[in-house]
Formats: sequence, structure tokens, C-alpha cells
Amino acid sequence: MKKIFLLAAAVATLGLTSCSIDNVENIGEMSTSEFPKTDADIESVLAGVYQNLNETHANPQCSFLYAACLASDDQFGGGGTNDKLMQAEDLICNYNADMTNQFYADRYKGVARANTLLEVLENADGMAEDVKNKGIGESKFLRAFYYYELASMYGNVPLITSPEQEDTKQGDVKVLWGQILQDLRDAVTLLPAERRSDGRIDKYTAEAMLGRAWLFYTGMYCNGTSTADLVSTSYNPLTSVDLPDGTTLTKQDVIGYIDDCVNNSGYSLVPDFRNLWAYTNNKVVEDYPYTKGQGLVWVENDNAVSPETMFSIKFNKLASWSTTIGYANGIALHFGVRGGQDYANTFPFGQGWGAGIVAPNLVNDWKAAEPNDMRLKASIADVNDTNEMPNYQRGGWADFVQETDYYSKKWSPICAKNDGSFVPKEGDAPAYLACFETLMYPGNWDTSGENNFQLSNIHDLVLIRFADVLLMQSELKEDASGINKVRARAGLPAINGYSLQALQNERRWELACEGIRWNDIRRWHIAATALAKQENQPTYYCGNPDTNKPHNGGYVARFNATAGFQKMPETQVALGTVVQNDGWNDASSEYTGW
Repeated sequence: MKKIFLLAAAVATLGLTSCSIDNVENIGEMSTSEFPKTDADIESVLAGVYQNLNETHANPQCSFLYAACLASDDQFGGGGTNDKLMQAEDLICNYNADMTNQFYADRYKGVARANTLLEVLENADGMAEDVKNKGIGESKFLRAFYYYELASMYGNVPLITSPEQEDTKQGDVKVLWGQILQDLRDAVTLLPAERRSDGRIDKYTAEAMLGRAWLFYTGMYCNGTSTADLVSTSYNPLTSVDLPDGTTLTKQDVIGYIDDCVNNSGYSLVPDFRNLWAYTNNKVVEDYPYTKGQGLVWVENDNAVSPETMFSIKFNKLASWSTTIGYANGIALHFGVRGGQDYANTFPFGQGWGAGIVAPNLVNDWKAAEPNDMRLKASIADVNDTNEMPNYQRGGWADFVQETDYYSKKWSPICAKNDGSFVPKEGDAPAYLACFETLMYPGNWDTSGENNFQLSNIHDLVLIRFADVLLMQSELKEDASGINKVRARAGLPAINGYSLQALQNERRWELACEGIRWNDIRRWHIAATALAKQENQPTYYCGNPDTNKPHNGGYVARFNATAGFQKMPETQVALGTVVQNDGWNDASSEYTGW
């Protein structure tokens, strides 16, 4: 008899809707012989599976999403002289024995929860078929997503699909990816053909994630499974994949799913690209020179639902040091302008640790390829632009490493002028500027009366947008239609005919600094060429002019040695469940500082 992780139904919205939860009760564990029996029971257990999305935000610097941003050719590590983990992830190096073990452990916790619920649901009798199918579909999606991140981060990881499974050692990586694709295909089949706007997974989100997983696996592994195969510059994607259940998934099958998503999902592009990002929220938009007088309206104002967001991690007002900081958007904190100066100097952008600073090579390539693309200024702040941060003080905290002139706007924390609705705690100084969420969602914060730049960032972290699906459709069908829809939204002319280069450029501009580029350049087998452009780019070190120096042999050498996979945590190697990945077995991989 097994135990299952259980949260009260109140927490079912924990990772689903911002700012609407007043309390969370941890009921504990119950036996699978007694639970779940009702629709409410399933919702309660599913909440625990979804909650793993937030779990990694207690330590976002260990996560795949964070590492993918920093390791790509478009962002540097950044941070301070003591933030060696940030720089190590950028340089494809290691800092300490268990640099990312927390993420490894957290994601397997999510897998375990999904496995337990799936076993119960698949063997349940007397349950309404539609309720059962939804539960199975959502659980399979989440298990696939957690494995997608683990397999993207570490390569071949142990595949565990049952609570009773005892053999937890690595198997065949082809079977691992086959299971990921099979789970997503099953989720598409089991979930009803309806778009959900409550933050939960629907059929069309599963189709989108199937497209993303398919493109990565069939491209990355098209030459074989060895490190030499994975870093080869030969690119000829697979067109079919054998699944563990004995069936085969083909490229044409995936095209059908993506076409269904585009044609029938009800998701759509937001007409103005700028309205996707929190700097257009109604507490800020008319005080920010770049957006003032433009008639812009953030799609998530006052908990509105974006028609373009298909999959996101949501946060709430319960973040505190006494519960878990994972209820707040840790990526926003880490990617904020590095602190150490008056907030008025960086307004409307909030401050944080300065991770993921934008690499100049991205800006230079973008200007050369698309000089009239409005998305460049909509996505990246140039501190030398008087419409951005005219009072910015270079260096902030004096230990800033890899500082450039550019910050990503998309995931940044945003501060707003206090309209009087925020009242600081007695004895605190009056707040001229506050996190915009503190003003937009007043009352019932766990940190009531605090303007906490570490815990008050709770705007959504969007993982899949409909624009990505349109670009996937173009790539799979080798047709320019999806590309041109995305370009039209940006006010750019249509391209005449499809080319892989045009598709690669469009994905780079449209999805810049959204954690997608890393897997793109790896699966296209262009990573080494792209990463080489980062070396000797102009930066600042502790406020002084510097260049982005090669470390440990340089970006290309480190990529060719590892295929971009992270070091397996030594805790896991010591357990005997995994062997260490290539490129991490000697001192050449150890980052010791800038």
C-alpha cells in the first residue's frame, strides 16, 4: 500500500492563478486504497503534481530554464564576483560538486507524484471517464515536461514510470525520449478539444509541447547518441520515432497535431508585441517614456488572460521565507538589473542579481539582419537610450561581472510609482517606487506592508506562446506562412519562400531571451558557431571596460566536450544511478572565477 502526496483543494490554484489564494493547508499523506475517489480528490492530488512547476523557483539558478538562458549565445552569466554559478553556466563549466543537484531532485519529485497519480487513475473503477481521462492527460503532460527538462539538462537520465520501479539506473536515451513523446501524444488524445483559460493544461498545449520535444529530439539526435554525434555539424532530422508502446510517431503525425493547434485551439497572437510584457501594465505604462502615449495595454492587467499564453508558471502572494520562495517568480528576481543603486535610476525595471545579461552579439546580429524590427527595442533595454534608463549607474553593486549595455525586458521585475495604495510597515521609509504587483493586487500578502523586491514579483513566467507554435508549423512544413504571421505582427514585410536560415532568424528575434534559443542551436547543430561569437564581446568588469574572455578553453571547446549537457550531480553519480557525462571528469571543467 502506497502513500500519495496530497494538498488541500485550495492549493489547486497554487501554480495556476496569481493573487487569489488566501491559505494553503497541507493535509499530508493518504493511502491509495482510500484516495482519490471523487473529482475533488483528483484535483487535490493534481495540485501537488502542478506544484512542482513552482518548486524550482526556490532555487531558480539550478534549473534548466535558467541554465538554458545563460548557456545560449544570446545571454551571459552576469552576477557578481561571488556568483560563480551564474558565470559557470554561461561558460559550460562547473562550480562545486552538486551545482544543480537541487533541480535534479526537485524534478524527480514531480515525476514521482505524477507516477503515483497515474497508477491510481489508470486502475480506478467507477470514475467518470472524462474526469479520469483529464487527470491522466494532465499528469502525462507534466511527467513529460519534467523529463523534457531533465533530458535537456543532463542528457540520458533514469526513466522511472511506476511507483514500484526499483531499477533507477540510466537506460537507452532513445527509450527516454520515446517515453516523453508518447506521454505527450497520449495527453493530446486524452484531453478534450477545448481551450482552457484557468492555467491548466489543455489538448492544444500538449500539441505545442509535443512539437517542441519532437523538434529537439529528432534534430539533436539525428546523427546518433554519442557526444561526437551530438556536436556534429551535420543536420538531417529524423522523420519517425519508435515509442515504448510499440507504435511509431512520424513527422507527418506531428504536423497534424500542430496544424490542429493552429487551426482549432482558439489561441491567437496578441496584436501588439509590446503588450505581452509586464512593462506595459496599467501602473507603469504612462510613466515609462518608451511606452507613454502609445495606447498599450498589458494582456495580464488585473489577472486578465493572454490569448497567446499556452503554458506558464503562475505565482501568488504567499511567498515568504517561512513557506517557500518558490511561490514568487525567482527568474524575475535573478534577471533584474543588478542592484546597488536608487530604483529611480533603473525605473521602470526592478532590481535583482543581474543574471542573464544580454550579449552584444545578439543586438549586433539583430540590427544587421532586421534594422526595422520593433521587437528589438520591445525586448531589450539599452542603458544608453534616454527612453530607457537615463540615470542608470554603471556597476551598481561594484562587483558586476560580464555587464553589458543591454538588459532583457521580457522577464524583468517591474516597479511602479506608488499611487498611495501601498502603505509601508510602521517605521519603514515611505515608498516612492514599489513592485507593480504590490499596487495591482493590494491586500492579503503574506509579506503585508513590505515592498519586497525578492518576493513581490509574481507575474507569470510564460513557457509556451502561440507565436512559437506558428514558427514550429513553418519549420515542420517548410512553409513561410507561420513565419509571415509572426512578422506581420511585428510590422515587417513577408518573406518570399521558406528557408531554414529565415526560420532560424525569426525564432531568434521573436523568442529572444525566453529560454528557447539554447535547445534550438543544439538541435540545429550550429551551437559551436553561434557560441564562438560571444568571445571577446565588449563587457564591463566591476564597472570598468573589459571583454568576454574565453575560459577553460573557450565556449566552443566546452560545447564540443559536453554537447551542452550539464555535469551530473556528484550525489547522483555516487548513488550509482548515473555515470558522469563527457567533459566533466577532470579539472578542465572547473570554473574558478573571472
